[in-house]
Formats: sequence, C-alpha cells, structure tokens
Amino acid sequence: MAQTTENRLKDSASPYLRSAAHQPVDWHEWGEEAFERARAEGKPILLDIGAVWCHWCHVIDRESYENPEIARLINELYIAVKVDRDERPDVDARYQSAIGAISGQGGWPLTAFLTPEGKPFFGGTYFPPDDAMGRPGFKRILAAVSDAFRNRRAEVDDSARGLEQAVAKAELFHDARGVFDVRVVDRVVESVVGRFDPTHGGFGHAPKFPHSSAIDLLLERTHGPDGGKLEEIAAATLEGMAAGGFHDQIGGGFHRYSVDERWCVPHFEKMSYDNSELLKNYLHGFQVLGRANCRRVAEGIIAWVGEVLSDPVRGGFYASQDADQTLDDDGDYFTWTQAELRAVLTPDEARVAELYYDIGPRGEMHHHVEKNVLWVAETVESLCRQLGEDQVEGVLARAKAKLLEARRKRRPTPAVDTTLYVAWNAMFVSAYLEAANILDRADCREFALKTLDRILQEAWEESQGFLHRVGGPRLEGSLDDQVFAAAALLDAYEATLDRRYLDTAERAMRRAVERFGDPDGGGFFDRATDARPMGGIEVRRKPLQDSPTPGANSVAAMVLDRLYALTGEASYRTWAERTLEAFIGLIPQYGLFACTYALAALFHARHPLEVVITGRTGDGKAAALERAAHSVYRFAKTVLRVTPERLTESPLPAALRQTLPYVEAAEPRAFVCIDRTCYPPVSEPEKLSLLLRETPSAS
Repeated sequence: MAQTTENRLKDSASPYLRSAAHQPVDWHEWGEEAFERARAEGKPILLDIGAVWCHWCHVIDRESYENPEIARLINELYIAVKVDRDERPDVDARYQSAIGAISGQGGWPLTAFLTPEGKPFFGGTYFPPDDAMGRPGFKRILAAVSDAFRNRRAEVDDSARGLEQAVAKAELFHDARGVFDVRVVDRVVESVVGRFDPTHGGFGHAPKFPHSSAIDLLLERTHGPDGGKLEEIAAATLEGMAAGGFHDQIGGGFHRYSVDERWCVPHFEKMSYDNSELLKNYLHGFQVLGRANCRRVAEGIIAWVGEVLSDPVRGGFYASQDADQTLDDDGDYFTWTQAELRAVLTPDEARVAELYYDIGPRGEMHHHVEKNVLWVAETVESLCRQLGEDQVEGVLARAKAKLLEARRKRRPTPAVDTTLYVAWNAMFVSAYLEAANILDRADCREFALKTLDRILQEAWEESQGFLHRVGGPRLEGSLDDQVFAAAALLDAYEATLDRRYLDTAERAMRRAVERFGDPDGGGFFDRATDARPMGGIEVRRKPLQDSPTPGANSVAAMVLDRLYALTGEASYRTWAERTLEAFIGLIPQYGLFACTYALAALFHARHPLEVVITGRTGDGKAAALERAAHSVYRFAKTVLRVTPERLTESPLPAALRQTLPYVEAAEPRAFVCIDRTCYPPVSEPEKLSLLLRETPSAS
C-alpha cells in the first residue's frame, strides 16, 4: 500500500484512534469491514488495543507503528485493527482474557494475532521493535506469526479454538451458584486483611493499585466485631495513599497506580473512575475518622476535577488526563528538580518544601535522575520541631500555591480526553452528590445534577436504556452504563425528591433486566442479548471482579435492593438475590477483588438503611438532624429530607408513607427505617447519630 498522509482513523470519534491517523499502518476500526477484508485476502488480523492515556501504547506507536519498515511488514502480512479500550470495553475484556491465558498477564498495549474470523491464537502486551535481552522483537514476531498462519494453519486454528474455549470456560459460573449467605463477607474481609501492607498501607505489593471498595468495606465493618482493627487498616491505607506521590501533592487528584509499594512513584495518568471512587473513600474516611486531612484530600480531588476534568458550562466529567506531554518525558509535568523548585520559591519556602516533599539533587525518576516525585516525607509538626518554627503550615501553603501556578503557566499540560462515558460520569455524579451532603458543597450538587440531566438528554433511549458515550456517533451501552447511571439517578432522587429521577431509574433497571439479565442462571451479562454481534470472540460474559471499576453485577444487585426499598416491588429484591446467588461460590477465591460483592451482600442482608427527616423548610432543628444523618458513614445509606412543599411536588414512595403524619408536624423528627419498618422517631441530632452507628451491618 502506498503511504498516505493520513489513514482511515482520521475521522474516528476516539481520540486514541485519531492519534494514530498519521501512522503509515493501514489501520481499521473494529468492525465487520476488517473481518471481511481479512477473509477475502486470507490474512491474519493484527489487533492493537490501547488508550490515549497509556504511556506504553504511545511508546509502541512511536517505535513500531510509526516505523516505515515495520508498517510495511504489517500492511503486507496483516489486516491491522486498532481499538480504544475505553470506547470498547467489551472487546478489550475478551481479548485481555485470551491473551492472559497465553502470556499470564494482560494490560495495555494489548497486541493480539487473530484469525480472519477474529479468533486469537497468539499475543502479548508491549513488544520492542528489535530483539533485545534475549527476547524477540516485533519485526521477528510479525514474520514468524505470519509464517505460522500460512504454513501451519491447522495448528493456528487449533490454538484459536483452544483459546476461545478457555475464555468461555473462564466466564462460566455454573459451579458458583448457591444459596445466599451473608457470612461470605467474612471471607472477603479475611482476604483484605491478609493482603494489608502494615508498613505503607494498601493491599499487596508493587505495583500497588487503589482498592476503593475494600476501603469502603472496612469502614462499614468498623461498626461490627474487630471494628477497631479494621478502622486502623482503613486509616493507614488512606494516610499512605494521601502522603505518596501517587497523590498529586500540588494539583490534587490521584494517578492510576504506584509502581512501588510505598505509594511513591506513580504511573502518572489520572483516570476519572479512580478519582470518583477515591473521592468517596476520603469522604467516608472523614465521616468515620473525623480527620481533617481526609477532608483536604477530598476537596483537592474536587478542585482538580473542576479545573481539569470537567465541562463547567454544560456539565460532564472527562475521561482521563494523560501521563506525559511527549514520549521523551515520564511525568515531567508533575515532577521537580531541586533547581526548578528553587527558581519558583523564596529560600525559606524552598527549605521547608524540600524537607516536606523530600526534594534533593537526585530524585526517583530513572529517565531524569534529578527529577523528584513530590511525596510527604515529614509531618508539619515534626518540621516545626526540626526548624524551631511554628509557621511551617503557612509557608507550605504559599509554596504549594506558587508551584501549582508555575506548573500551570510554564509547563505544557498533558492532554485530557474530553470524551464523556456514561458509566464514569454516573460514578462521579454519585460521588459529587455525596460531597455535597458531607462537605456542605452546594456547587457539587448543582454540577452533579447538571451532568445527570445532560446524560438523560443526550445518552438515554427509552427502548434501549443508556448509551456508552454522551455525544458523538451512537455507541451501544454496556451493563456498567445501565447500573451506574441507575445508581446516580437514585442518588439524585434522594437529593431532590424529584420523582422523574426515581421513575427513570426504574425504567433503566427494567431495561437492564430485559436486555442484559440472565433469566436462567441469574445475574447480568455485560452486553445486551439483542446487541449487534461483536465479532471475534462471541462469549457471554458476566462482570463480577472489581478491576478497575466496581463489579457491575454487584452494583446491579445494590440498585435493585434500593429500588425495592423505595417502591416495595418484590421482583427487584428477587432479582438482587438471584444475582448475588449466581456468584456466591466463587467469592472466597476472588477475595480482595470481590469487595463490591461483599458490600452488596451486607446491603442485601441488612436491607437499605433509610433516614427520613421531617420539618418545614428553613427549620434549624431539621437542618441539624440532616447534618447529623450525613455525618455518619453507613454504606449506601439514604437520607430523605421531606418538607410539606416537597411532599406536594413528589409524594413519598409507598415504603416510606408511614412517616407521612409527621411531615406537617411542627417538631422536626428523624426516622431510621429498614425494610419498611421504622425505629421510633428521634428529634436530637446526637441520638440520631448514635442510632445510625449502632444499627447492625447485617441481620
């Protein structure tokens, strides 16, 4: 093929695919056109799956896909297909499973070799262009795989069949089904505790990822046996993450993961879904621990999102921020040499900042040894003692402000993917509504509702449910999109008592049951049963594992239980229980990666914990009760503020109507209700807080 200035990816809706439009590879997007051409020409398919935020995806692009010699080999021997894993999580999940069965690992870039029918038979992740360190380079692999496809086709087809069967077997849950038993939660908690790093916080060893559902599970279980120990684990993890370079000490927000076990050196990309769930963690940590630093970290996430990761005019949360500005740097936007720091700060500010953030002549970055990752090496108190000063906190605040301003103005900012994915936006809507309640942030509430209304306007179809993307070419929604959006709708209903949010949540889950539900085995598939064929590996898949977002089946169960509590419709609870039963036998082996399931199981066993607060608009006592209700962390607790005016506009659901006689009463009251039964009303905030803390996690 003659090289052109742009390939067919130039018009793609995906920024990742558009970034490859200049490459001399004859790329196709995922679809039947590529399969038809592969069959017609009798060639295998080279599949590249990556993301715009992925550093090593950019490396393989530059080293191999922009290399004319390698591009010539690919165009001659293969039909090349490039996939954005954020845009097509269904494609990514299946090929990650297949290539993981070959190589024992997954990740991005994912490099797979497929038959013309899209069946994988070989692959890996990143391949260097040439032979190195005893490993074959991409050139050699391209030639060898093509030779095998042409001359040993029977072996290739056998391998492809075996891999597809392995993927299908991995997605079957026949042996997992059992009777629901909330005691399975204890096994998950044991797994979490067993993987706890007592030195640095977090779970497991390097590389170290945040496990947000595990933190929420520990915080919820502080109300039960061993609560003190679990609180210590959660606190140490929140503190360790907040102090590390994994946390952007200057700009706020968190990077994707830490390459070391100390939370010090991160992979610098920042993901929407990580930051929404970590925002919830620090809000919940603030509720349980009462530590000001948890609040500061949460406020920092909100500040960064407001500046970088959101559309302030129309609403919406962007998908991600890249790690690097160019391939020649590795987090240079976020790191500092000692000279760079001293050029920005006064000598007194630099002295304090260097001690606090451990900034010296040699840093942690291998590509540039003078570059320092900023992490908290000293407490303010220890610095005050060390320096004999008591103004350290003020000096640090000035230094931080100057460093942030210099970073903004003097350094090119890593690119932001402004795509609005429905599931990730819904996760942030829920997080912002919690922030509004816990931090008294009306701006968060307003932005969350603006975003949700935009999703409903641009990405909701009455017959199909939620799409995957807001704007751009129509993209079929996944199970994640349905259940996270339904959860956000319920959160919005609780915040406003606007009945349209509850009604739409009901319709969304009915569509999910109809289109994604498994009426025989229970649970939900990630793709709709009536969706267009995906192509390639047509394997039914039920997402359970928390990786990287909370498991969609567990979220579905919680949404269904919440709907049951609000409406009294028994079929919702039945579907929730059948969903939990579909996986219960496998939960102990998933352990740490099944914490959302454990939360759903606790929620199901206890029933949703609902707080109804009555009293007229503007009543100070009612406001104090509402603050008390929001100050206590109980997982997925509902707080409904009911006034006579609101009740006229939006009647309470049937399950909560027993509180109606008290709405008009002069004395504000709070009712704590579980499974359509309410405790006696209380009118003192302290008694309400105590009642919420003492309610058992599960019956």
